[in-house]
Amino acid sequence: MDILIQAAQLLLSLSILVVLHEFGHFIPAKIFKTRVEKFYLFFDWKFSIFKKKIGETEWGIGWLPLGGYVKISGMVDESMDTEQMAQPAQPWEFRAKPAWQRLIIMLGGVTVNLILGCLIYILVIFTYGVEKMNPNDVTAGLSVTPMLEKYGFQTGDVVLKAGDKVIDNAKDVNKEIMLRGARTFVVKHQDGKTENLTLPEDIDYNLFKSGAMVPFNFRMKSNVVDSILPKSKSNANGILKKGDILLNIGSHDIEYFDQTVSALYENKGKKVDITIARGNDTLVKNIMVSKEGTIGFAPKDANYDLDTNKLQLVNYSFGQSISEGTSYGIQTLKDYASQLKYIFTKKGASSIGGFGAIGKLFPPTWDWQIFWLNTALISIILAFMNILPIPALDGGHVVFLLYEIVTGKEAPQKVLEYAQYVGFAILLTLMVYANGNDIYKAIFGS
Repeated sequence: MDILIQAAQLLLSLSILVVLHEFGHFIPAKIFKTRVEKFYLFFDWKFSIFKKKIGETEWGIGWLPLGGYVKISGMVDESMDTEQMAQPAQPWEFRAKPAWQRLIIMLGGVTVNLILGCLIYILVIFTYGVEKMNPNDVTAGLSVTPMLEKYGFQTGDVVLKAGDKVIDNAKDVNKEIMLRGARTFVVKHQDGKTENLTLPEDIDYNLFKSGAMVPFNFRMKSNVVDSILPKSKSNANGILKKGDILLNIGSHDIEYFDQTVSALYENKGKKVDITIARGNDTLVKNIMVSKEGTIGFAPKDANYDLDTNKLQLVNYSFGQSISEGTSYGIQTLKDYASQLKYIFTKKGASSIGGFGAIGKLFPPTWDWQIFWLNTALISIILAFMNILPIPALDGGHVVFLLYEIVTGKEAPQKVLEYAQYVGFAILLTLMVYANGNDIYKAIFGS
């Protein structure tokens, strides 16, 4: 049932975004008196679920839920209608319009997705407000990945400043390191002392490659084993059992899960004694820690060690929401563009996901606030991805139009057609690869 609720949210979200994206092309096309032959949600290869002709446009719903399209007369697009393109250009066709009008038509979908993402953020912030946790109010400080300890960070630290930016929400620290290039920090340790710390320039790549994509987190009181990974991937199999309570790893007493992480990291690639409570018994087990610093178990969920009275819900007027939502949308676009650098690493390539990964953004219960926040995020992602200069995407068409505007010469028709085929091949390959990754992870759990 959970997966059906997630799938329904994903389908509704994508349907809204696809329809509005295509209206972004449709409206300027009609303004410039360009004929739109088809407007489809999803693809109607071979047949459609529903279709109705209104005026000169056929409106329909296809059976293949991989997006949607508008078919504009006189344009090399998804339809690859070469017969139409072989005929003399007609006044109502895309190719007969001035280059600046064609450029506006092509940029319409991306523009709508970007504006829509910001608009949703504005309305969500106005309706629900924003939860913030002042760093000084995090009772036990933050957990810190062991990789940062050699640079002076300690579990329990409070990060007050990243670069020149004062941190007003403890949850933002990871983005400052991983996406926004912050390398100098002002931290307050548990003993109350404040210290200036500096990280190396390549720390973001090193953290990503090691799997420490969330270098800081709220501390979680959890030392109870919830599940064991399959035998082939877990040294804990046969040694630990569900419900075991970790009391000690090596020389470290265990109360918080980050203490487990630190203790295992310290002993990676070695054998270490662990003390556990099982029922009324206290047992000492010797276990081999992997070279990554894991033994293959998941902790039982527990409450984060937060003073919930200090978790602030900040409400905004509608005017303030416009500023906050727009800024948040633009920053989300910048952060997404920044994280693409990780794709060009071995770990990044294996992390690419398809519809399954996107579906997991949504919770297994319907929550309208999370639904709209995810829809805004996907809208901004679609805006960015569609403007990439890949043939068959809007960005590919924009490149050829800019070439025409600069040189005064249209790209040859055959070049446009071949580029479209190449673009389709690239997109199909990426789609198969991304969704193949989802299937692989679902089967093998990694």
